[in-house]
Amino acid sequence: MLKEIMTEGECSQLRSLIDTAETIVLCCHVNADGDALGSMLGWAEVLRGMGKDPLIVAPDQYPDYLKWLPNTEKIVRYDKRKDYVDMVLKIADLVFCLDFNTLSRTEAMAAALASSPAKKVLIDHHLEPDVDAVLTISHPEMSSTCELVFRIVWQMGLFEQQGKHFAIPVYCGMMTDTGGFTYNSSSPDIYFIISQLLTKHIDKDKIYRHVYHNYSEHRIRMVGYVLCHKLVVDEQRHAAFYTLTREDLQRFHFIKGDAEGLVNMPLQIKGLKLSISLREDSERDKLIWISLRSVDDFPCNKMAEMFFNGGGHLNASGGKLMCTMDEAVEVVKQAILHFEDTLK
Repeated sequence: MLKEIMTEGECSQLRSLIDTAETIVLCCHVNADGDALGSMLGWAEVLRGMGKDPLIVAPDQYPDYLKWLPNTEKIVRYDKRKDYVDMVLKIADLVFCLDFNTLSRTEAMAAALASSPAKKVLIDHHLEPDVDAVLTISHPEMSSTCELVFRIVWQMGLFEQQGKHFAIPVYCGMMTDTGGFTYNSSSPDIYFIISQLLTKHIDKDKIYRHVYHNYSEHRIRMVGYVLCHKLVVDEQRHAAFYTLTREDLQRFHFIKGDAEGLVNMPLQIKGLKLSISLREDSERDKLIWISLRSVDDFPCNKMAEMFFNGGGHLNASGGKLMCTMDEAVEVVKQAILHFEDTLK
């Protein structure tokens, strides 16, 4: 049996919060990934089964390769309908914060969330939760927020009544946040959860194809270009990094999601411990998005916190730098030198 992640009191409190709420909002972080969208869509399906009609909000555009997920048409983008979402947040009774540990992760939406009189429930697996919530369900040791959503549903005795529209996004979120179950996924509980999701007759192979085999020709050519011409490998320190400039993005007709998974590829090099991606924002000047991936015990999250204004998990983290690409490359080199002993 799965370990319970809420006390009896917390479980009862969660039920009461849902039962008494008329207006419920679900939200996630900017640049929503599979776990962020999957946890919102899966949890929204549960709430609908409890007689609620939640508003699902993504702060900004999410990747094309996730638009096939069931009920994505119900997602409202804050950057497109700010006034409407602000109005709903002012009258909301309950807000679920999914897959982020601090309101700043929602960027432009943070102020509206902070000023909302609604009670907040945090469901997240990142370190150091910092949201003023009446109920915090935070377990950094879990693979994903989608795993937490499943465990909550299981503990509340609501799993049997769920169908494909719950199981598909939850499985997708668990899969994407573990790189296809290749990292942070050694717990036997994860495979028990998968076995239960499969009872809902989902096609896990099709979900994999939708996510990982659903790119444009431009994306494939961009990957080849980066690995051949842009990848810098520091063999001595077992690290690598690459840059994607605005010119690169334009050349390969970049759309959101095209860089997904690329940062993992250098880790296929024998002995490599760390891979870093630097991607220039396609619209804002002097904004570089940083993604870090590692193997074994190298702490991506510590490097992200120290050098890239970010954070995350041990083997998968992110951040950003407000500078030029040349300046960002120098910061990356400094970060690798700082962690030289750990990398060796």
